[in-house]
Amino acid sequence: MAVSLHDAPFSPWSMLADYESTKLAHGAAGACASFVGTMRDHNEGDAVVSMLLEHYPGMTERELEAIEADAAARWPLLATLIAHRVGDIRVGDPIVLCACWSSHRKAAFEACRFLMEELKSRAPFWKKETLASGASRWVERNTPGY
Repeated sequence: MAVSLHDAPFSPWSMLADYESTKLAHGAAGACASFVGTMRDHNEGDAVVSMLLEHYPGMTERELEAIEADAAARWPLLATLIAHRVGDIRVGDPIVLCACWSSHRKAAFEACRFLMEELKSRAPFWKKETLASGASRWVERNTPGY
């Protein structure tokens, strides 16, 4: 189980490969489900050019770890990985990576979805978008995942 916050762009695919090759026993996992969220160029009908993602150091990591623990209690997982950006984010940048490894795909798929949805509703992040018009605004709610 691993949680990390990054104030600079990261490569989710390299992170996945590195984690799998260094943290998991070769051949133990029959399935890996992953989700990568990237910053899109629009929200609520407006063009968006960047976003400031703030967090509360310490509290945010603890909540992400609690979400991982909740997933591990519900599914037979071998490992989980959550990586999240903070700070200034540009359109197309990866924002979040969630991954779950298990012996079988059902647990991996369901747990990965759970991580992402819980993260969106429980993790303390605050988003401030800069619009193409030059205006900025705080995002009041996340896009529903279901």
